[in-house]
Amino acid sequence: MEKFNSQSAKIKRITKSANGFTLVELMVTIAVAGILTMIALPSLNDFLVRMRVDNEVIEIQRLLLTARNAAINSGQNASLCPLAANDTCQNTTNWTGRIGVVSSDGLIKVKSAIKTGDQLIFAFSNVTYNAAGQLGFFNGNSSTFSYCPKGNADYSRGVEVTISGRSSLTADNNGDGKDQDRAGANISC
Repeated sequence: MEKFNSQSAKIKRITKSANGFTLVELMVTIAVAGILTMIALPSLNDFLVRMRVDNEVIEIQRLLLTARNAAINSGQNASLCPLAANDTCQNTTNWTGRIGVVSSDGLIKVKSAIKTGDQLIFAFSNVTYNAAGQLGFFNGNSSTFSYCPKGNADYSRGVEVTISGRSSLTADNNGDGKDQDRAGANISC
């Protein structure tokens, strides 16, 4: 019986000492969490900028595909262009505001303005596809939409559009961390 009592006393001591954390344990945990947060925050900002740029260029490429498909399916021209207040094409090369796909049937799809401070550069005031899905306004074989986030020029990306009407995203072809167009030039604004 005495043996039984000493064992139950040990069990009571163990369960009593396992109720919660000590102040030292809590402070060490908070310090470790703070250090990890300080290390992760700069990487998180870079990640968010890269994701924003990726989302913007992918959305531009989708709009180009939508315009091309609308032209082919309807047998009439369809354009991607900066939009005026009345949802018609503006004759401007300022692509930072709302842009949309417009056909003879009216507005098909709209993309909201880019983030303030970012730049979206394209040399022409519109991208117009004919019924065959081709373009006719280029002086060369292709032109590029360049998207540059404010303060992060190294994360600039682009969408290239060829005279045949096809579009493709730019990529880092030489391993320097910056996207290049098909000619090998870095994307910049």
